[in-house]
Amino acid sequence: MNDMTPLRVTVSGRGLDRLMPLHLLLDMEGRIVQVGPTMAKVLQGQTFLGQRMLDLFDLKRPREDEILALLEKGATGKVLLRLRAYPQTQFIGSAVTLPDHAGVLVNLSFGISTFDAVRDFRLAGSDFAPTDLTLELLYVAEANAAAMAESRALNERLHGAKQLAESEAHTDALTGLRNRRALDQELHRLIERRVPFTLAHLDLDFFKSVNDTLGHAAGDFVLGQVARVLVEETRTNDVVARVGGDEFVLLFIGLTDRERISALAGRIIGRLEEPMPFHGTPCRVSGSIGLVLSTQYERPDAERIMADADTALYASKESGRSRFTFINPKIGTMEYGPRAG
Repeated sequence: MNDMTPLRVTVSGRGLDRLMPLHLLLDMEGRIVQVGPTMAKVLQGQTFLGQRMLDLFDLKRPREDEILALLEKGATGKVLLRLRAYPQTQFIGSAVTLPDHAGVLVNLSFGISTFDAVRDFRLAGSDFAPTDLTLELLYVAEANAAAMAESRALNERLHGAKQLAESEAHTDALTGLRNRRALDQELHRLIERRVPFTLAHLDLDFFKSVNDTLGHAAGDFVLGQVARVLVEETRTNDVVARVGGDEFVLLFIGLTDRERISALAGRIIGRLEEPMPFHGTPCRVSGSIGLVLSTQYERPDAERIMADADTALYASKESGRSRFTFINPKIGTMEYGPRAG
């Protein structure tokens, strides 16, 4: 039978710090005489040397009388501690009695509290023992976090690009107003939700002469000025769309009062008749408008409403231009507003 003599190993304080950065070295009265560098970060701001360990930590398992009995035998099993001070970090570890009862060495780790501890105490890889699997977990977590961050950034870029593409698909490039596609969507939405509205179909008068005499640059300028007038004369929740070369459609949402609509249409035509200077040359146009109220239909239909508004528009054109006309879709009659100018 071999006679095995227990091997005693002496480890320097620096070596102990490297191997067990979260250790506590206690005297036999349970007072702290040394801590590892990472534990020093955890206890930063507290006076810990000379303090009883159990004044700084709650012993969750085993009970105090049980751990003392185990230390008398030389070592404990699993020890669970919780920091008394905020953020009340939890630790897991074990304790051994040093030779000749020179003290007690408590070696701890964060266990499942690792990620919280890294955040709370701003720890890095050098704060853990080289063999600690926590390092591997941290590297994996950092890699996952980086991948997730990149994925979120990519999703945000894709979402932004999608929104931009959708916006461009619903916007008239020349005027910045909504286009026919956007108008159709909004018109169908209002009908489905049974929201009352007035639709105004506006066509510019004398616009062709501007293009013919001053060129298309002047015509584009006039369309931009018309768009500005229409936006200024409507509310933020109304819809203003350019649906053709010099054609515009306006949706006055929730507004079906004929007197208010008449005043608004007259004001728009009046402003459009004001000269629009282009490089010192006044551009002169006007506007004819066809109006239809959604409340005059038992079952509003987008195509029927657009067709009726178009009929009312050309009635304004045929009766002298520069005016607005209401159509009664039930009986097909027209009610003309006064001519502007």
